[in-house]
Amino acid sequence: MSLYRYKLTIEYDGTPFHGFQYQLGLPSVQGELEKVLPYINKGDFAKVYVAGRTDTGVHAIGQVAHVDLKTNYESFKVLQALNQQLRKNLKEQTISVTNVEHVDKNFHARFSAQKRFYLYRIINRIAPTALNLKRAWHIYTPLNIASMNEAAQFLKGHHDFTSFRSIECQSPSPIRTLDELSITEKKEFIEVKVSSKSFLHHQVRNIVGTLKLVGQGKWSPNHVKKVLEAKDRRTAGPTAPPYGLYLTDVQY
Repeated sequence: MSLYRYKLTIEYDGTPFHGFQYQLGLPSVQGELEKVLPYINKGDFAKVYVAGRTDTGVHAIGQVAHVDLKTNYESFKVLQALNQQLRKNLKEQTISVTNVEHVDKNFHARFSAQKRFYLYRIINRIAPTALNLKRAWHIYTPLNIASMNEAAQFLKGHHDFTSFRSIECQSPSPIRTLDELSITEKKEFIEVKVSSKSFLHHQVRNIVGTLKLVGQGKWSPNHVKKVLEAKDRRTAGPTAPPYGLYLTDVQY
């Protein structure tokens, strides 16, 4: 039987989910998508393959997945049908399929990806946040953006990131290449943008937790170079909360 491959672009609020990946007995983004796909796949299960398995509480603006369906639908009809069923199944619209495209069988959401882009949002002010609760990390002490950017220069490029990966990381190699790591300030918001072909488990959040210490003046920018060279997770800063992190785009 011929199957037709569709590329899905997805945004979601990660707050109510235990990450993207399906977990038995726990709510997940993959689980919710695979619940609704049989409605447009002649009642049959369709597996979702994803570009990046985001953790519990992490959000996405431009997550990419692919599915194989039995029917050659117009892309717009798949988009409508999936969002309609998601609205019915979810208490709130926490998942939205924003685009659907026909792709050939050589396309794979994970293995065809050339670069992934993440954004980490910090709200830097004394007053607590009401509108950005679970959308940004609230840090009430002032952060020095220039010092954070100076420290970031040591992490850009091709390195052993053992100091910045979770002890639970299952990747066979700690070597990664950061193509972009920049920190910008927009009024009370600080945005950390990072891109790479692939990331280690908790790598972005551990980098942000480390840069926070530099921004607060607790560590010098040069200390981050020592942390990187130590190749020891215990030497780096804390893991930043998941709710400030967004997968924004995947490049193919």
